[in-house]
Amino acid sequence: MLNIQNLHAEVDGKEILKGLSLSLNAGEVHAIMGPNGAGKSTLGYVLGGRNGYAATSGSVTFDGQDLLELEPHERAAAGLFLGFQYPVEIPGVSNVQFLREAANAQRRNRGEAQLSGAEFLKLARAQAAALGMDAEMLKRPVNVGFSGGEKKRNEMVQMGILNPKLAILDETDSGLDIDALKAVGEGINRIMRAPDKAVLLITHYQRLLDYVQPDFVHVLAGGRIVRSGGPELALELEREGYGALAA
Repeated sequence: MLNIQNLHAEVDGKEILKGLSLSLNAGEVHAIMGPNGAGKSTLGYVLGGRNGYAATSGSVTFDGQDLLELEPHERAAAGLFLGFQYPVEIPGVSNVQFLREAANAQRRNRGEAQLSGAEFLKLARAQAAALGMDAEMLKRPVNVGFSGGEKKRNEMVQMGILNPKLAILDETDSGLDIDALKAVGEGINRIMRAPDKAVLLITHYQRLLDYVQPDFVHVLAGGRIVRSGGPELALELEREGYGALAA
C-alpha cells in the first residue's frame, strides 16, 4: 500500500530524513519510535504534504500512485489521513460544517455521491458516540476550548467520518489521560483494523501500543530506520531506552 524508498527530506534547508525506506502492506499496523529530533514528525508531514517539508530525493508510492506528485488535498482524497500531535483550533468554523465539507470534498474527488445533511449528521453522531464524545461538541468551533483528550477524540471522529485507507498518526497519545488513551486506542482499532487499511503510528511510548498492537515496530534515528522488529521491540525500548540500541 505504501512504499518509501531512500527518502531524503529537508526543513528550512536542513536535511532531516537521510535515506529512509519503509513499506506498509494493507492490513498492517506499523509503529515508528525514536528519540526526539530523529525525524518522526517530519516523516508524517512529508507524507501528508505539509508546506515547508520538502522531499529532495527518493520515492513514495501509495496505492500505485506517486504520492510526492500529489497536492495535500489529492493525497487526502486518495485515502491518506494525517493525525496531528497538537490538533489546531479553527475559530468560527463548526465541527459539523468542517467535517461535512471535508467528507463531501473527498467524495467529489472520488466521483462518489455526496452525503445529504441528514446522512452526514447520522454518520457524525454515530462516530461521536463510538468515541464517547458528546454530540453537542459537533456544533462547537473545531477544537476551540477542547481539552487535549477532547481534541484527540475529535480527531478520531474525523478519521471515522473520512474513513481513510492509510492513517498516519503523529503522537496521538500525547497529553492523554488513561481513559482518553483507551478510547482513542479503541477508536483506531475500530476504524482502521481492516484487511484493506493500514496504520503508521508515530509514538515515543509503549502505552498506546498496549491498546493498538503493532505488527511491526521500527526505530528511527538520525533520519533513517536503524532497526525493525515485532511488538517485543517496543517493550525492549521501553525497558532499555534508545541509548542501549546504539551501544
